[in-house]
Amino acid sequence: MTKKELYQFVIDYFLLHAPSAETELEYKDPYQLLVAVILSAQCTDKRVNKTTPTIFARFPDLSSLSRATPEELFALIKSISYPNNKTKHLIAMAKMVMENFGGKIPMTVEELIKLPGVGRKTANVITSVIDQQPNMAVDTHVFRVAARLGLTSNATTPLATEKQLIKYIPVYLIHKAHHWLILHGRYVCVARNPRCNICGLKTVCKYYKNHSK
Repeated sequence: MTKKELYQFVIDYFLLHAPSAETELEYKDPYQLLVAVILSAQCTDKRVNKTTPTIFARFPDLSSLSRATPEELFALIKSISYPNNKTKHLIAMAKMVMENFGGKIPMTVEELIKLPGVGRKTANVITSVIDQQPNMAVDTHVFRVAARLGLTSNATTPLATEKQLIKYIPVYLIHKAHHWLILHGRYVCVARNPRCNICGLKTVCKYYKNHSK
């Protein structure tokens, strides 16, 4: 099977079995999604979703968040991983958007990565989810699943994985493919003891081929 055929098989599978795949983070607007994604670094979406309603009730928009004291915000996110850093990042992010972007969250990766707490992965999530831009966010799930399936070869960094994936995935599907791979990695192709027995992609999977003997 050629690389092109492999990608087509995987895409066809997900189009059939997960046509409506989307982020599991709960949000109502770009502000809420950006806060949720920053909080989700090395933390589960489930934990973030339990925490954000209280944050948004207290700080309903960027303006109010930009005026938050570290003590106020920390108290609301202390159950999240790395609460000290995330408290600093969120307040600084809100201040920068208010001061440098007129209070509106920018929608380009280049501008977003200037914000505190926002790296390339977060910027790709925001632009692909909100604006359906063809940007591939690579987290640990995407990195693992892409390598195991054989979609990527010798990709040792998230950026290398991103570049290989967008080379073969049709532009109009990139924003959705990000969720396919994340959800597959979260519920089927888990890090330890992947659930190959229920995986519909095992017939073309490099990992399964090497570990099923």
